[in-house]
Amino acid sequence: MATPAKSFHLEIVTPFRKVFSEPVSAIIAPGEEGYFGVLPGHTPLLTSLQIGYLKVEQGERVTYFSISGGFAEVLPNGVKIFAETAEAAAEIDVKRAEEAKGRATKRLQEGRKQWDVERTRGSLARAKNRLDVAERAMK
Repeated sequence: MATPAKSFHLEIVTPFRKVFSEPVSAIIAPGEEGYFGVLPGHTPLLTSLQIGYLKVEQGERVTYFSISGGFAEVLPNGVKIFAETAEAAAEIDVKRAEEAKGRATKRLQEGRKQWDVERTRGSLARAKNRLDVAERAMK
């Protein structure tokens, strides 16, 4: 009987760069229906992603990424995350994220033009997520 795999390959890519490409032992990702986990040997899956954190476990080491939508493809040999944006917690500019959150909150309070509301809500959600991921990494 074959020994079960202890890891799988995770690749995180955006339209602009490859963010991560290493073996991992588990991930937790922000699916459209809520967060889901992947362990070695997971059933193949293709799902869309929403704004949220991506938790990556490499044995005892845990890394967080801020994800802003995209898709996850789970295959027998690994997982590929195709994200609109992805940023490791260590790369997040907290000051910039706080400023973006402040701008978006102010625009929503001002009641800007209706066509701008959804875009502003998206900006606010992304800024809050980046701050949440940075905070998670500090714990």
